[in-house]
Parts: sequence; structure tokens; C-alpha cells
Amino acid sequence: MKTYQKTHGISVQVRDFPIAQLPGLSNENQSQLEGCGISTTAQLICQTKTPTAKALLAAQLQVNIRYVNKWVAMADLASIPSVGCEYCGLLLHAGVASPAQLAQMPVGRLHQQILRLHVATMQRNDLTPSVDRVQKWIEQAKLFSSH
Repeated sequence: MKTYQKTHGISVQVRDFPIAQLPGLSNENQSQLEGCGISTTAQLICQTKTPTAKALLAAQLQVNIRYVNKWVAMADLASIPSVGCEYCGLLLHAGVASPAQLAQMPVGRLHQQILRLHVATMQRNDLTPSVDRVQKWIEQAKLFSSH
């Protein structure tokens, strides 16, 4: 795992998860990815660094490239420790597609987007992450995007 360090003494370790923990990934897709030598989120990110590599993987898996792009975006967001696989899908559905984009988001606006998403999809707002948690995501994303 890589460790990103800021001059203020704050360090953040990049997270790596089994590919099966990515939300929305079917068992069939998981098996296909593993068949291509991809069993972790870090391996997925590493093997899809270019648009050509993503297109090649989509062709190998015989899936639309939008699925590969979605999986890579979630894996990238999941690499932020405070986000992980628990919140990467939520962020993606709230319109955040990368750690760099997350780093630029105003806390209040992102929290409101997530709150609206929870109310619209689950008819409840008590499951919405706190403003402090959202702030932590953004702070850690800034560490990632500065390197």
C-alpha cells in the first residue's frame, strides 16, 4: 500500500480491497475479472490506467465499457481510507467520479447532494453520513490529489 504524506505530518495509506467488495459487481463479473488476473481494487486501477486499457478489458470481459469505467471509478474512490467500499458507490451516485473531483467539492454542497440521494432512493435521511465524515473524505482526497 502506498502512503501519501502531507507536510503537516498527516499521512494517509491507500486502501486496497478484494474485488468482490466493490458494490454492484455481480459474481459473474467478479469471476471474469479474476480470470483476467484482477482480484483487488488496486490491480483493477493499475490495469486500467489508459482509455485503451479500459477498452481492452471491456472487450475481454464482453461488457460495455461504461461498466469498466464505473468499476474503476469506484475502486479509485475506495482507495481513500475514509471512503472505502462502504461509501464509494454512494459518492459515485451523488455525482463524484474521482478523488480529484472529491477534493474540489465544497463540503456543504456534497453533503446536500448525498442527503437528497438518500431521501430520494430510501425515503429517509437518518442514514446520511455526517458533515464531519464528508469533510474527512474531502480532506483525504486532497492528500491523494496533491501527489
